[in-house]
Amino acid sequence: MQPPLPQIKILTSDWPEYALLDTGRRRKLERFGSQIIIREEPKAWWEPALPDADWAHAHAVHEQDDHWQMSPATPREWTMRWRELTLQAKLTDASKHLGIFPEQSPHWEFIHSARSGGKGEKLKLLNLFGYTGVATLAAAAAGFAVTHVDASKPAITWARHNQKLSGLDDAPIRWILDDAVKFVRREVRRGVRYDALALDPPSFGRGPDGEIWKVEIGLPELLALCREALVEHPRFVLLTMYNLEASSIMLGNLLEQMMRVTPGKITIGELALAATAPGARLLPLSLWARWEGK
Repeated sequence: MQPPLPQIKILTSDWPEYALLDTGRRRKLERFGSQIIIREEPKAWWEPALPDADWAHAHAVHEQDDHWQMSPATPREWTMRWRELTLQAKLTDASKHLGIFPEQSPHWEFIHSARSGGKGEKLKLLNLFGYTGVATLAAAAAGFAVTHVDASKPAITWARHNQKLSGLDDAPIRWILDDAVKFVRREVRRGVRYDALALDPPSFGRGPDGEIWKVEIGLPELLALCREALVEHPRFVLLTMYNLEASSIMLGNLLEQMMRVTPGKITIGELALAATAPGARLLPLSLWARWEGK
């Protein structure tokens, strides 16, 4: 019998430190803290709601050659607060990303609310493709012992800086520079098991030793390995993906396959940002699926 079709749920951010002001013409106008930023956005096919004069007030504009045009007083880096965390936002000439994905804040809230408990023991969470570590720090602040894996040394350095800024130097976090598949395979051999899993795989990537990652090939294998690395009755599995060719139904199918013999509930949907400009359109950004144990 075919599993019941889950309802698609749209999650939007209500983080006061961030605002999407407007979108259109494949760009987005955003506020990160006190800084107004313009970046490319391939999913914003429509016309902006605000006039060009409002967009002209931006402090920094990212150009397609990975260069930032900045007003003279604009800082290269600054901090933002999310709950008890302090996070570094930074303009680099290597990327349009600032180290923070605000649309992910509903996931941070979910992880933060899934507090470990019982006999003072910490539940263990594995965060694969952890980037600059906001989800990792949200989990650590909630009481999880976290293993954070990423193939980028600069990303892990940035994440550890966020840990220090947030006053979580003593939090039980393992920072692992490694290829995700290789790491999980080793954990399975060692008999290491986790109570929860979060992963945000890229469409394409390279590991620290040049390993090639293609999500359409590697993700099913990785999820099968991850199931072996989870305890018999895990707390949750949270899968996020930015691949334009994927769908939330696809992610839900993968989690149903992964967890098919374990009682639980699957929720699927999109992460989106609602712009503050009158008449502005909802901006879809990411797909997600979540399995929660019963």
